[in-house]
This record gives sequence, C-alpha cells and structure tokens, in this order.
Amino acid sequence: MSDAAHIVSDVMTTPAVAVGRDTRFKEIVRGMEQRHMSTLPVVGDDGQVVGVVSEADLLPKEEFSGRRLTRFERIARRSDLARAEALTAEELMTTPVVTVRPDDTLAQAARLMSVKHVKWLPVVDDEHRLRGVVSRGDLLKVFLRSDEAIEEEVRRTVVSYLFPDLAHAVQVSVRDGIVTLRGPVHDTSLIWVAERLSRAVEGVVGVEARLTGTAAAPGGSATTR
Repeated sequence: MSDAAHIVSDVMTTPAVAVGRDTRFKEIVRGMEQRHMSTLPVVGDDGQVVGVVSEADLLPKEEFSGRRLTRFERIARRSDLARAEALTAEELMTTPVVTVRPDDTLAQAARLMSVKHVKWLPVVDDEHRLRGVVSRGDLLKVFLRSDEAIEEEVRRTVVSYLFPDLAHAVQVSVRDGIVTLRGPVHDTSLIWVAERLSRAVEGVVGVEARLTGTAAAPGGSATTR
C-alpha cells in the first residue's frame, strides 16, 4: 500500500561519540567543545549505554563554586550539589536513558523527543549497545526530499493503490513539499483516505486534495492543507 516510513537508521549520525564511566570532568567538557555537542552518551565496557551527561549536569560545578549555601538550599538542591562535587561521567550521568532503535520510525522518535523533552536520543541495538545518535535536526532531514521524489512516491503508493482504474487520470503535483491531487475518482469516500496517506509520505508539508467524483456527486471534492 505504501512504503515503510523512513526509519531512524536513515538519518542518525554515526559513528556515535561517547564517553566511558571513568571519563574525567575536564575530558567530558573538552569532548563536548570539540564535537559541538551539548550531551554525550555514557557507555560501559560492553558498549551498552548506561547514561547520558549533558551541559546541565556539568553546570552545577560552576554555579556552586565558592558559594556558601543556606541549609534550605542544601536540601532543595541536593542532586545538583552532588553533581557539583562529581569528578567522573558515572557520577555526573543521568539515568535511566531514553533511547530508540535503528528501525524505529522517525515519527516514533519525534514523539518520544516531544514527550521526554529531549533534543536528541541515543540509538541502540537489541543488546542496548550504542549504534548512533539522532537529533531534532536529523528528523527534519526528511523535509529536504525533492518534490520529484515525493511526487513519485505519492503516485505509486497512494494514487495507484486507491484508484487503479483512474490512476492515469489523477494528476499529482508537488511544489515545496505541498502535494496537490486533481482528477476524477469513482469512489469519493476515498478522497479523505488519499489525503491522509499522502500526508503520511515522508517530506510532505501539506496536501490539497482537489478530487471529484466521476458522476460529479455533491460533496465529491475536498481541499485540505
């Protein structure tokens, strides 16, 4: 019916940069600076992801440097104080880790980032070993697909599937990621299905379904964006 949705392995960054449990504070900072990354995964000796260290985990050391805290602050900021005294990735890292698999869809990864309020995710295999990382920017790469590629996929996986007898009469055009469908169809109840399936094609920004019934049935056209 339709191509499988693009998956995480299509856009993830490899090889993934990671630090070990014993990596020292300054080395973590240096690694972030050199690689322009705000977060680094932490892996064990077996390559499994055991945590992540972010800039937010490192900042307490600077924030509390030379400060005399009140008793209330010491209680309320206990976890931050522990990070301020931490020396290694294992002492700094946040757990448990939110991860995705290489064969997860981009929609699944995007939903997870939104729910968990994170900007990137480690990509792990079945043994939870690090295989890559995927960021918000990586997920947006699908919108760089050419209009020609989107048109071909919509024609092949939507129009030819839903309207095989009239596939030659249904026109598909794409401009700046916006798909327009024009032409006659036998079953106007499928117009909304065509619009929905077209919208699900990776890289599609919007859909205009200007399809009409072959008998010009009332309500047989629709325009959606």
